[in-house]
Amino acid sequence: MRSARFRALRSARPRSGLRIPLSTLLAAAYIVILLAAIVHPGLVGASDPTDTDPVQNLLPPSPSHWFGTDELGRDLYARVVYGARFSVTIAFLSVALGLVGGTALGLVAASSSRVVDETLSRLFDLLSAFPAVLMALIFAAFLGPGTWSLTLAIGIALIPNFARLIRRATEAIRRSEYVMAARTLGHGSLSISVRHVMPNAVSSVLLLAAIEVGTSILTVSGLSFVGLGPAKPAPEWGSLLSEARAVINTAWWPTVFPGLAIIATIFAITTLGRDAQRRSQRRQP
Repeated sequence: MRSARFRALRSARPRSGLRIPLSTLLAAAYIVILLAAIVHPGLVGASDPTDTDPVQNLLPPSPSHWFGTDELGRDLYARVVYGARFSVTIAFLSVALGLVGGTALGLVAASSSRVVDETLSRLFDLLSAFPAVLMALIFAAFLGPGTWSLTLAIGIALIPNFARLIRRATEAIRRSEYVMAARTLGHGSLSISVRHVMPNAVSSVLLLAAIEVGTSILTVSGLSFVGLGPAKPAPEWGSLLSEARAVINTAWWPTVFPGLAIIATIFAITTLGRDAQRRSQRRQP
């Protein structure tokens, strides 16, 4: 009887919100390794990705070459590790550009007159109707290939998404009592947006930013695949997949490992973003 009552009380005890799912731990561990590879590829055992050895071309994975070698005898593991510098860095810089530009335009739309607000809102809706990868492809075609051109193209394509989120969050928060009190005290619309609205919209913005980083990595790889990324011999993941097309019938590893790097990175970032969203919703009253 006592043991049954103890089990009932134990099951009724509120569980701690500090439990971390295994998927989140694995994603965080992967991101830590990825950041180490970006900062110093030698920390994860990567050699020079440009060293060629025609005698050792297209060797399968082995203890001496973990991911095998490509058609020029270059170590594929080193090229995948160094490729993170290009793929992930371009994605983060693009999202940062889209975040800054979208936040500014979203605040302008929410703080301006009804005519300006409606005009910008319809523009955001129109641009958001197009896939970000298509918009980035159009901008990249105008700007030309290259690291900075690709960063700028993807960043511009992301601006409407952030602008729409900021405008919606601003409209919702501006109806709250403390914002109405600030308006009663004589604070202007822009001052209210910067001092009161933005701090409360940070969580939603950061969540969208985490999701867009994963999407941008896929976009960077896709545009590099068609030749709009960093110039060769830069080992960007998309360009590695493009180079592997010539040997796909004779060697599987030049295609599989860069593809796995893209998938694992997107999965890890998305997992961490969703976990952050769940924790943020759990803290809300």
